[in-house]
Amino acid sequence: MTIEIKGHWLPMWQPVVDAFIANFDRGEEGAGIALVHRGELAVNIWSGQRSNKLAGVERADWSEDTLVNIFSAGKGLVALCVLQLVADGKLQLDEPVAILWPEFAQADKHAVTVRQLLCHRAGLSAFHQHIANDQIFDWGVITQFAAAESPWWEPGTAQGYSPFMFGWILGELVKRASGYASFNDYFQACIAQPLGVNCYFGVPEHLLDSIADTGPLKRPLGATASSTGADSIALGKLMKADPRGVTNRAFSNPISLMTATNSREWRQAQIPAAGAHADARALATIYGELAKAKQHLLNESFLPLCWAEQTFSDDRTLGLPLRFSHGFMLSQHDRADCRYGRGQRAFGHPGAGGCIGFADPDFELGFGYVTHRMGQGLLIDERAVHLIDAAYRILE
Repeated sequence: MTIEIKGHWLPMWQPVVDAFIANFDRGEEGAGIALVHRGELAVNIWSGQRSNKLAGVERADWSEDTLVNIFSAGKGLVALCVLQLVADGKLQLDEPVAILWPEFAQADKHAVTVRQLLCHRAGLSAFHQHIANDQIFDWGVITQFAAAESPWWEPGTAQGYSPFMFGWILGELVKRASGYASFNDYFQACIAQPLGVNCYFGVPEHLLDSIADTGPLKRPLGATASSTGADSIALGKLMKADPRGVTNRAFSNPISLMTATNSREWRQAQIPAAGAHADARALATIYGELAKAKQHLLNESFLPLCWAEQTFSDDRTLGLPLRFSHGFMLSQHDRADCRYGRGQRAFGHPGAGGCIGFADPDFELGFGYVTHRMGQGLLIDERAVHLIDAAYRILE
């Protein structure tokens, strides 16, 4: 297959470009990757095609600023907003959320802290009560539901990944603590605009046509299933085993959490934990800034919060071991699908199906990869693994 690569890269990074090209033989159809090394945009390439049925586009070339729903890769950006406000003294990690948000004290949540929410130990992994499909698009309604929700277990006693509630609760805290009109307003003013990057929690009208529709990865005939796909199969079994359990409710209450991602409503709503849209350069730039010896996003005395382990346990929602700092996933170096760089301080977050961003301060590297074809892995997709491995063969 002949692939036309657009963009630029420094010569030493040619192996990453080669790995990116090779991914198109693994079913890639349109994607972008960017690397920021020691503050310099060392790689910024893209290739392939996309569709956008809402805009009447069946097939168009991928471009540098093609926006992709990065799903949970946006959680790290939510965490960064929270940590900025902690550094500014507007939020306290071990202060109850209810001090700033009194309604949140309902249902025995009066002592739940910001830190517990960030590291998925608040017991707030899913809604118990039924949520209507369109209610996830209304910030006021969905945050009221979150405030009324009860924990699935005693907060602080167990780890359970929060696929969606994480973003609405922490986003409301950012809104209240900062004084901005919305979570996205804060993110744009304090992160995206200062860095000049394309990343949105609620895509503005004039950019809707630049989005790539998401869909399943179409593997070439005879391709073997990813080793990471076993985790996805295990998750499906957990959901089926207990239809009223936390895992099933976390992903299917309401079902629009799984089915509405190519809709206008999803793209324009603020769904911080899963609805961010970005290009590869945006992720690499943000994480590249955090990886620099001298950076401007977070007070240096608070930067270690990004990699300081808070919990490492078998996760009650996803059914596999996970490590978290304050909102970021941390490496398990014996697992390729959970290895964010090679440094001991690396941190980041993957998104459903493939997108990922991470920072590795030990190597001063920021990494961003976006794709619209979703693989089966729960954590780092095998396409991203190939790209990460290629980068570190250069650096190590």
